[in-house]
Amino acid sequence: MNLTEVKAVVTGAAGGLGGYFALEMVRAGAKVAAGDTNAAGLRRLVSEAEDLPGRLVVGKLDVTDEASVESFFSSAVGQLGGLNVLVNSAGIIRDGTLIAKDGDQVTRLPLAQWRKVMDVNLTGPFLMTREAAMHMVQGGEKEGVIVNLSSIARAGNPGQANYAASKAGLDAATRTWALELARYGIRVGGIAPGVTDTSFLEGISETALTRLIDEIPLGRLGRPEDIWGAARFIIENGFFTGRVLEVDGGAMMGMLGKA
Repeated sequence: MNLTEVKAVVTGAAGGLGGYFALEMVRAGAKVAAGDTNAAGLRRLVSEAEDLPGRLVVGKLDVTDEASVESFFSSAVGQLGGLNVLVNSAGIIRDGTLIAKDGDQVTRLPLAQWRKVMDVNLTGPFLMTREAAMHMVQGGEKEGVIVNLSSIARAGNPGQANYAASKAGLDAATRTWALELARYGIRVGGIAPGVTDTSFLEGISETALTRLIDEIPLGRLGRPEDIWGAARFIIENGFFTGRVLEVDGGAMMGMLGKA
């Protein structure tokens, strides 16, 4: 699929990778509907896209709310004149170990903290993908593409059981949806970034950041353009489906080498 033909919905688009992807698609001439709960971030996105050749529309979107998802798609499809690409980029982190001991006190990871991550990172893509697929099929699109943002944390990471489980679940859903939707000409792929230089790293100490970089064989953080390159490949390559691309500077390879 040529990017000039793209009519896309992008979640988590008020910043981070979602915002970067939306701008790159509009820069290439695509029509994009960007959704997020962060209205200020969406306004910034609009100003950044003002002189780009494509078209950008924005709207409030809560990916965990079924009514919000349905309403957003109804508006987006009308404004874009159809839909052939969905990028599920919205995601959150709420770190914490299963239990933690401090002196004589043992605390547990709150259920609400677990559920919030699952709602955004796994239920959100389910609701978005279901709605996108319906509109693609009803609209008679010859080709559709769904891109899911996973993470190398899917393999497991201390303090991130909720995040890791949500991303592992998304990977399984990606492969399943690829099998289910292939008959309609809809391809489904995923990207598992390593540690990437986005707003997700805000607040991390210099020491912790150095330690993270030391674990990456290429010796640097990922950049948004690195991850966008994988997303663009999935969108443009008509024979790609059902796989999750690791774009991590060799981090997973390095972990396996130490096993």
